[in-house]
Amino acid sequence: QVQLVESGGGLVQAGGSLRLFCEASGRTFSSSAMGWFRQAPGKEREFVAGISWSGGNTYYADSAKGRFIISRGYTKNTMYLQMAKSKPEDTAVYYCAAAVYGLGPSRVNEFDYWGQGTQVTVSS
Repeated sequence: QVQLVESGGGLVQAGGSLRLFCEASGRTFSSSAMGWFRQAPGKEREFVAGISWSGGNTYYADSAKGRFIISRGYTKNTMYLQMAKSKPEDTAVYYCAAAVYGLGPSRVNEFDYWGQGTQVTVSS
């Protein structure tokens, strides 16, 4: 069983920064990629950013480009999402996810493991 746990969510003012953290634990596994998704009330879960297992390839949704940075942590089982220039429309529950297979996955059904989510609220 693989568990993904997110942390770092909270309240931030518009224009501010926040850093989210994700750690995978449980049985040894390798994944092709990890990613961040978010889901606002009444909306579908949407892709935010992804990173290859090696950390050498990163990719972003248009809404995140130029503002968010995804990176690997101190081990390949950890990951960060650095959020900057936050906007009220960034308010959502943010989920960490891991995909076992695939190149550059960005769809919900391409990811195999999910965290419980961490709330991010951006006030105007």
